[in-house]
Amino acid sequence: MDVLIMAGQLILGLSILVILHEFGHFLAARAFGIKVEKFYLFFDAWNFSLFKFNYKGVEYGIGWLPLGGYVKIAGMIDESMDTDQMAGPPQPWEFRSKPAWQRLIVMLGGIIVNIIVGIFIFWVLTIRYGETYTPNANIKYGIVPGKIGTKMGLKAGDKINSVNGKPIVRFEDLISSKVLLDKTVLNVQRGNQTLDIKVPPTILNDLSDYGIEEFISRAPRSKFSVDSVYGAAKKAGLTKGDSIVGIDSVKVNFFDEFQSQLLAHKNKLVQLSVKRRDSLLTLSAQVDKNGKLGFSRPLKEILPRDTTIKYSFFASLPVGATKAWSMFTDNAKGIGKIFTGQVKARKAISSPIGIAVMFGSHVDWLRFWSLVGFLSMVLALTNLLPIPGLDGGHTVFLIIEMIKGKPLSDKFLERAQIVGFVLLISLMVFAFGNDIVKQVMKK
Repeated sequence: MDVLIMAGQLILGLSILVILHEFGHFLAARAFGIKVEKFYLFFDAWNFSLFKFNYKGVEYGIGWLPLGGYVKIAGMIDESMDTDQMAGPPQPWEFRSKPAWQRLIVMLGGIIVNIIVGIFIFWVLTIRYGETYTPNANIKYGIVPGKIGTKMGLKAGDKINSVNGKPIVRFEDLISSKVLLDKTVLNVQRGNQTLDIKVPPTILNDLSDYGIEEFISRAPRSKFSVDSVYGAAKKAGLTKGDSIVGIDSVKVNFFDEFQSQLLAHKNKLVQLSVKRRDSLLTLSAQVDKNGKLGFSRPLKEILPRDTTIKYSFFASLPVGATKAWSMFTDNAKGIGKIFTGQVKARKAISSPIGIAVMFGSHVDWLRFWSLVGFLSMVLALTNLLPIPGLDGGHTVFLIIEMIKGKPLSDKFLERAQIVGFVLLISLMVFAFGNDIVKQVMKK
């Protein structure tokens, strides 16, 4: 069932984005009087479709090959590789008969729509939910670094007050692109010391392997108490409201210290020092093989976000637009890091398998639409890449034509389309294989 939910959310999200992307091409083409022959979600390879119908001279349908979608524009060498129509003389309703600037707008139509959709989604989410965050000034006990952060030199209890000399207002910004994608120096307060710790430019490789929690935990360092209990914790006699202050005579003040002690006592019986109201009790408890006892903490300890900013209808627009555009630029920086060798391609490239995992195994509409908005900006950027077969490749050829004053030959465009198709299929195979290996390694 979990797999079906992940797959269902993936198909729904990507289908929405593919249809809207192709609709951008469709609208632009029709606006300039260019004939559109087909509008397909997924590809109808070898002319086989799951569903189709004709309306006003356009064939609409759903193909069987789920690798995106396309609109077939008359007089254009595209994904369909239908070159028969190019043999005849140009017709006034064909793509090739239109001025280069009109054809350029048609090719950019899908990208423009994806950017508009991304901005719209984050605008609506900002109207509905506002922005909720934890003020960095309210972090009393500092951070909890994971193995990546520890390797960099961070320690539990460090307070990061600024990045590259600029004050950190929101605690969540410590794990944002501001820190992870730029040449970043963390300005750290450790007791009476002030330190500068550099974030390595290759950190994305480690994040791909271990996850963001192994850099800096989303939850700041905190004291803790027991909320609901189950398993060994319940058997030991722990109850809601208890505070564990020691394990086997080792004092623990913070939850990260408690976790470290549990991991050091896997599959062992331990003596817990427990504060219950005004009494101090000693309880025996069995730690399981994963270093767990079996209780949860109050949600406010895990995610202590205590400030929410609400925006008006119009004030939400620039906030949402900024969020969307930052996702576009962040991904552009990430691609740049791949080309410069700072990030390994296998660490950064994901297939639909990886995207499905991002959606998760339960339906959370805030998460769903946030991911759809994110993917809309990623789709816009990906299609802008100058690869033959993508909108960016067609755009480059049109710009060359505008500079030369004459179009590139049909034969060159056909061959470029084939090269681009091979590159894209190879990239897709690499991405799927990469994600399959990642999932197998996790098990």
